[in-house]
Amino acid sequence: MGVKIMYERLSKRVEKVIKALAPAISREYELDYVGTEHVLLAIEREGTGVGARVLHDHQITAAKLKAEVDKLVKKSMEETWVFGRLPGTPHFRNVMASAIEQARQLKSREVCTEHLLLALLKEKGSVAGAALRNLKLTHARACAEVRRLTSSVARRE
Repeated sequence: MGVKIMYERLSKRVEKVIKALAPAISREYELDYVGTEHVLLAIEREGTGVGARVLHDHQITAAKLKAEVDKLVKKSMEETWVFGRLPGTPHFRNVMASAIEQARQLKSREVCTEHLLLALLKEKGSVAGAALRNLKLTHARACAEVRRLTSSVARRE
């Protein structure tokens, strides 16, 4: 399940999310791939980054997030069987590339959990994006919250 990421400026939190937590969550689901849903759950589980704060500020709890992801994964697996597609996640690489772009747009020196969260919200057709939209979090709302939270952090430094 090793994922090679072509960006050297990942924050310690993102490294933990991508390299430890998301694969562990995938294993909890007894899967052999890391999907966007695992990254999303890992952001929440890590709990200390801006991405997790945005989720918390929008009353998106671990229980709500897991319930929504589980519902969408079950539906996806049923559709996979019916249509003969293999379960997998073409969205993961797109999310990583988008997170790098989000970091650049927000003039961040490294990719952080907030950039992953914004990238998950932009990725159409992914379980994580659908779960967040079903829980009423939009890219625009999250982006505004990220800007607010990161500007308050910058002022304190």
